[in-house]
Amino acid sequence: MPRNVCLWWSLLTLFVLPVAFSVGDDTSSEPPPNLVVIFVDDLGYGDLGCYGHPTIRTPHLDRMAQQGTRFTQFYVAANVCTPSRAGLLTGRYPIRSGMVEGMIPRRVLFPDDTIGLPAEEVTIAEVLKQRNYATKAIGKWHLGHLPEFLPTTQGFDSYFGVPYSNDMDHVRGNDERPAYWNVPLMRDSEIVERPADQNTLTKRYTLEAVEFVREHPENPFFLYLAHTMPHIPLFRSKEFTDISLRGLYGDVVEEIDWSVGQVLEALRESNCAQRTLVLFTSDNGPWLVQNEAGGSAGLLRGGKGSTWEGGMREPMIAWWPGHVPANRVSAELITSLDLLPTAAALANAPLPDRPLDGYNMLPLLEGKEDSPRDTFVYHRGAHSHAIRKGPWKAHFINQTSYPTKDPVHYDPPLLYHLEKDPSEKYNVAENHPEVVAELRQLFEQHVEEIARLPNPFAATKP
Repeated sequence: MPRNVCLWWSLLTLFVLPVAFSVGDDTSSEPPPNLVVIFVDDLGYGDLGCYGHPTIRTPHLDRMAQQGTRFTQFYVAANVCTPSRAGLLTGRYPIRSGMVEGMIPRRVLFPDDTIGLPAEEVTIAEVLKQRNYATKAIGKWHLGHLPEFLPTTQGFDSYFGVPYSNDMDHVRGNDERPAYWNVPLMRDSEIVERPADQNTLTKRYTLEAVEFVREHPENPFFLYLAHTMPHIPLFRSKEFTDISLRGLYGDVVEEIDWSVGQVLEALRESNCAQRTLVLFTSDNGPWLVQNEAGGSAGLLRGGKGSTWEGGMREPMIAWWPGHVPANRVSAELITSLDLLPTAAALANAPLPDRPLDGYNMLPLLEGKEDSPRDTFVYHRGAHSHAIRKGPWKAHFINQTSYPTKDPVHYDPPLLYHLEKDPSEKYNVAENHPEVVAELRQLFEQHVEEIARLPNPFAATKP
């Protein structure tokens, strides 16, 4: 070989080929972890075996908690369906997106509403699409049922489910036919069944979720499985009829427990478990006025529609073998607002360029750090009702349940030490005026900030 050719070959092997091989190494590196969020409807803090229910059997969720971490101070963004879902998916207090009473015609969206989650909002799915995640939404959406507001316009590749609550579209009966729920079941933007056979919804959602997991054994994916149940009316499949000591409500929860077991097993069988973070929680507390058809908040006060703890503190279980510590119970403060920043950190994806109200909780989930959050504001509709900092919670306004009577205003506010008194029985405001003053200042600052937010639907007629 001529000397000059040898020289060029030496330079090529020294500089060019290593660069080429390093590019190849980047493209063959491990994909980012998967994310599965299982979000049920109207489940109470006390409705699972691992959270103390004496007669509802939840062996799969109990095992998930044993293999992962169970959180005892996890909060959702709102105390009813639509705003809670907006907060989880955007990482922002739902008043920022307008998904609250006072900006939408009612407390939640109804089938005759023509608005939905604004297109400019950025969801977890859209954040993860930056890293080429496959994304799927299954179940209850409730952020707008018109084509321009469905999951497929908010970063999800596909959708299968009911676009709003299962008690909507009620058709009254007469002498010739019985009453029925005319709720549509959709695939992407098309109605595939109406009325949906609600007895089979939990099972069909589960089969759809398992199929999605099995379709993506190697590529990263985000699965948002938002169960319709146990929101009333309650339905369960034939296999789960009359199996629970708790009655119909227990049957429904036990079928959801089975569903969780099926999803986790599909992850194991697809060899995805070691690279999949699974989070299980609910959108708000139990619907107490439904009596036996509603759930239980356990030792917590209040339920759905209220800003007492029972309305917004929910079960939350995190599972990720080899990453989330097993058999751990955490009392760290964490919220559904934190899921979007956590998902972005999980995927090493950029955050949306807008104000966020959540924190990256990945180090907390992995047991490496404490929660970076020490404050949380409890909202009802467009109004701030209460604030928590550390163990202290101050109520400035409250309403008891859903539906509710007129709001009650407190001046001075009620003050509770939640770690000593999670049931909010003992108002200790008189004993801690300095705590009341600090929380009042933080609360008023938040109220002033919220008052400056524009209404995204100001020009929209209901």
